[in-house]
Order: sequence, then structure tokens, then C-alpha cells
Amino acid sequence: MAEKSGIVFIGSKPPMDYVLAVITRLSASNAKEVILKARGQAITTAVDVAEITRNRFLKDLKVSKVAIGTEEMPPREGENRARMVSTMEITLTKE
Repeated sequence: MAEKSGIVFIGSKPPMDYVLAVITRLSASNAKEVILKARGQAITTAVDVAEITRNRFLKDLKVSKVAIGTEEMPPREGENRARMVSTMEITLTKE
């Protein structure tokens, strides 16, 4: 989870941990939007977090923007070339 206001970085934790982070971020700071950032296999978790938050907890939350892209990651130890990793940003806005 990020310290930057309004951004939640999605990783390998269970989705409910990130749902709590989204709800906390929206209520504590009285913010109108939260951005979920994920890459690689965490993209599926980010989609789950957005849907769980919208359908179970905050009915007035809408997906206002989805941005997809690709990042070039440096080679791992033993590899000789860089690899491409998918990225996604989901912007959730409170109405």
C-alpha cells in the first residue's frame, strides 16, 4: 500500500486487504477518487478489489478510468534480455 494520497499499489496480499485500504483512503482523507495500480499477475487482484469494493461496500463508487500499458523490466539474474510486463491503473471515483 502506498503512502501517496489516493494511490493503492496492488501486490500479492489477499484482495480484502486492498479493499480495506481503498475504503480507508476514501473515508479518512475525504477524497473523491482512488487509483489502483497493478502489474503482471496482480492485475487480476486489482480487478477483484475494484469489483468487491463497488458491489459490497461502496455502492456509489464508479470506475471512471482504466489505463493499460506495458513496462520493460530489467533482466533477472541469469537472463540476458529485458522482459515486458503488463500494467493497469483503475481509477475509482465517488459520486
